[in-house]
Amino acid sequence: MAIWDDVIPEQDRLVYEAAGWGRSAGFGERPVLLVVDVIYNFVGDKPEPILESIKRWRYSCGEAGWDGVRNLQLLIAAAREREIPIFYTGMDRRPDGFDQGAWNWKSNRYAETSDVVGSVGNEIVKEVAPEPADVYFVKRKPSAFLGTPLLGHLVYLGADTVITTGTTTSGCVRATAVDAAQYNYHSIVPEECVWDRGTLTHKVNLFDIHMKYGDVCRREVVEEYLRSLPQRPFGARTPTGVANAADVGAHLTAAAAG
Repeated sequence: MAIWDDVIPEQDRLVYEAAGWGRSAGFGERPVLLVVDVIYNFVGDKPEPILESIKRWRYSCGEAGWDGVRNLQLLIAAAREREIPIFYTGMDRRPDGFDQGAWNWKSNRYAETSDVVGSVGNEIVKEVAPEPADVYFVKRKPSAFLGTPLLGHLVYLGADTVITTGTTTSGCVRATAVDAAQYNYHSIVPEECVWDRGTLTHKVNLFDIHMKYGDVCRREVVEEYLRSLPQRPFGARTPTGVANAADVGAHLTAAAAG
């Protein structure tokens, strides 16, 4: 049974089936793991009912977020075993909100400061915090691709698969998963590793992603795929977080000689 079966009407399912949507696009051979906005702003500083959590953390998804964090820990561990590159996105808003632009128009709590530069709310949740080899960047809009270095990193690596995790399913996860497909990557969303502040929006958006843009899979399926890959599938281009000036110098010397 799919996670969305209890909210998608039978008529809708029949329409998508008749139109041929929803077949598996599968995995590629060179994946990256993308952790979207898993910061305290989106889960709160502790597991608690969402209506309590959003009193302080207006973006919070409450307990659903912490369930997602626990599942994401396992997926990140599987990626690290194979030295799969892991990219993290976060938020840092100017105090005047200028860089958020139209995003400010949709909430009457936009003036709150939990997401301003330097706020603890912008920190990656410690249970899934980046390590030195991981890549972190700030995004300003829902998609992790828009106005960020992500696409350039993927091109440099020669990646063919983007595994999108994090929050929220109907917002940044969906926008990123759709953009990954639009850039012709295998777009994978591990079901238990994404979450939303609304149950309906979570399920409906997973359904839509799976029907038209990518594959929504169980976390265990994605872990099994990662562990089936060769060690360090990106070879020498795998980010390490360790100074490589000597390697760069040797490369430039060889290039000059050639």
